[in-house]
Amino acid sequence: MNTWAVPGYTESLELGSGASGRVVLAVHEETGVPVAVKYLNESLRTRPGFVHEFRAEARLLGGLQSPYVTGLYEYVESPHGAAIVMELVDGLSLRTLLTRQGPLEPEAALVILKGSLLGLADAHRIGVVHRDYKPENVLVVPDGSSKLVDFGIAVDSGTSAGVAGTPSYMAPEQWTGAPASPAADVYAATATFFECLTGHKPYAGDNLAELALQHVDAPVPVDEVPEPIRDLVRRGLAKDPEERPAQAEAFVTELEAAAVGAYGPDWEERGRGRLAALVALLPLLLPSARSSPRTTTDTARTVLGREPGHGGARSWLPGRPGILVSGAAVLLGVVLAYGIQYAPAPAPQRVAQALATTSAQPGAKSAAPTTATASASSSPTPTASADLSASPGLSPSSPAATGTAGPSASATSAGPQETTTPGGATITATPTTASPASPAAPAVKDVSVPAFRQTGPTTATATIAVTTDGTGPVSITVSWFTGNTGGQLGAPDGASQTFERSGATQYTITVDHTFRSVGCYWAVQATTTPAAADGGASQQLLTRQCEIR
Repeated sequence: MNTWAVPGYTESLELGSGASGRVVLAVHEETGVPVAVKYLNESLRTRPGFVHEFRAEARLLGGLQSPYVTGLYEYVESPHGAAIVMELVDGLSLRTLLTRQGPLEPEAALVILKGSLLGLADAHRIGVVHRDYKPENVLVVPDGSSKLVDFGIAVDSGTSAGVAGTPSYMAPEQWTGAPASPAADVYAATATFFECLTGHKPYAGDNLAELALQHVDAPVPVDEVPEPIRDLVRRGLAKDPEERPAQAEAFVTELEAAAVGAYGPDWEERGRGRLAALVALLPLLLPSARSSPRTTTDTARTVLGREPGHGGARSWLPGRPGILVSGAAVLLGVVLAYGIQYAPAPAPQRVAQALATTSAQPGAKSAAPTTATASASSSPTPTASADLSASPGLSPSSPAATGTAGPSASATSAGPQETTTPGGATITATPTTASPASPAAPAVKDVSVPAFRQTGPTTATATIAVTTDGTGPVSITVSWFTGNTGGQLGAPDGASQTFERSGATQYTITVDHTFRSVGCYWAVQATTTPAAADGGASQQLLTRQCEIR
């Protein structure tokens, strides 16, 4: 078994594992922030196709900033392994709720559908199709909101990537290998909505061939859902993608109109409250309630800030429930870190405290950003579970982590078919210590800025990628500029931010920035120490407040 661990993180317990790899709970050593680490299986790491798709998932998450989707903190690759470090969400998979509690009331099901569609809409907006939406890939948190996970087989819209997905939720065109489209995600979300309302899937063929025929030809079973929302189901499960909403965002508009007409203007508040009540009935399945091995603890303090309304590598603040959990279970270091609850912070900077394990040997280096804009490992909340679907990557949402067995047959032409995930209410915690390494400084082979976009009137986010020829320490410095001339960096805007990395040969970090100066053009520049042969990389964008004629 490969024992390689991402440097700078202390692992505590495994959330799930399967043929494609495993997901573990870990804590960023210098800030105490809990994260989910997805490791690519050792047997797949030597197969270029799987490594390519694993990198693609990380790159996609780095460019997708959404409060409805689990965020990326960094991607790390070395000769010994590859890992995606992600946000953790303290919630339960929708599959667990349906298995334990049965069908949902219409308002609650509508809340699930709306949240999922908003997450899909953010993906569709940047041209990405999820292709594997299902109850296992939706996490419901204690306040009744939800997050979408597992972009392991996601592709760009219009890509012909063969037959892929989970059969019970695949649109008719997915069975024929048609180019990926947002309409297929709308179909899968509606099939899940149907299951939330009725307690069973729209179609239940005895084998894949029969199931495919039912999705392609069988009538939409709208008579089984409440009459006021039958049109929604009929539209979302239309056989012809041209008859479905073309984008998830358009379907949200239809959903809200139908929900208000059927259940009144306060439908969403009631639905969220009912979901919160269902999660409250299963408190022992939440990650924050799980025990982990006793370990030495220490207090890690960091100053973090946050621009409201943005996802990805952003700040977090401990909510009152998280503080209470921490005070009640001091000996459980990782679980204490798990108790941190997400709360938008209008103030530019707040002080946050968390308990961090200190079982890792001194010397392991990782970034410990002191501001929200430089945070590469902050996390709103911990994740409940880890779904292992038929894709090269793992996602933090599966019965394996919630104690519920959940077989999930998936048809895909890109990799092995993964039909089951291990279940069980007892999860053995396995502490892992990252051994410090001190190799010589490597040569930097490549620095790039694969993504740079405006996220608000004064905010932007950039993804930086660095490739080296060795695992020694490297410093990555990110600088920001504003100006009114295209093709030029302009004047510096605020202080530069430096991240220390070691133990791998590829690093991907996502950095947010709030611009202080006024300028039609914003720019970001990434440099390294040791310096790259080309000196680094930069990217410029024209802000939305300016129009160049």
